[in-house]
Amino acid sequence: MLKIENLVKRYGTMLAVNNLSMEIKKGEVFGFVGSNGAGKTTTMRVVAGLLQPTSGLVYIDGIEAIANPEMVKEKIGYMPDFFGVYDNLKAMEYMEFYASMYGMVGKEVTNTCMDLLEIVNLKDEANEYVDGLSRGMKQRLCLARCLVHNPEFLILDEPASGLDPRASFEMKEIIENLSSMGKTIMISSHILSELAKMCTSIGIMKS
Repeated sequence: MLKIENLVKRYGTMLAVNNLSMEIKKGEVFGFVGSNGAGKTTTMRVVAGLLQPTSGLVYIDGIEAIANPEMVKEKIGYMPDFFGVYDNLKAMEYMEFYASMYGMVGKEVTNTCMDLLEIVNLKDEANEYVDGLSRGMKQRLCLARCLVHNPEFLILDEPASGLDPRASFEMKEIIENLSSMGKTIMISSHILSELAKMCTSIGIMKS
């Protein structure tokens, strides 16, 4: 699903990613481990098409992603390390807003959004305002948002960051469920133990 060849990313004189090559096969849950500042987020943003690399190649499902961003955009669901939510919207309204951005209309919007809220265990909170949700619920809502267009490849940057043990366990269960649905998942953390039990393979990035 993902192949990276000799990826380099510089910010001025700072080298953020140094000649990285790696591969993730379809159906894998790949744990991307490394200390803060090691370059995990930069790599994920390049893969998601949000950053241009200094050099190197990225292939998603066999397509050269940097040269063909529109062709791979619908294959990717990206959950950033700092989630953005609109506090003055209800959870369902938040989901409907993003669904409309993908051209969904009418019943398709309602059905898709409710199904996704159920997947992330937020169906009962559909009519709750986002600012009233716990941190863990907001994290799960952000995950539901990146599933709106049914992507094959999920890029989850520190999805369990800052969660209490119960919320972290709930997130783990949801990720395992998404894997059982055939999604390929790339998930980062700076804590190996968070990923060890749910991942089929692990990559460690040194700073």
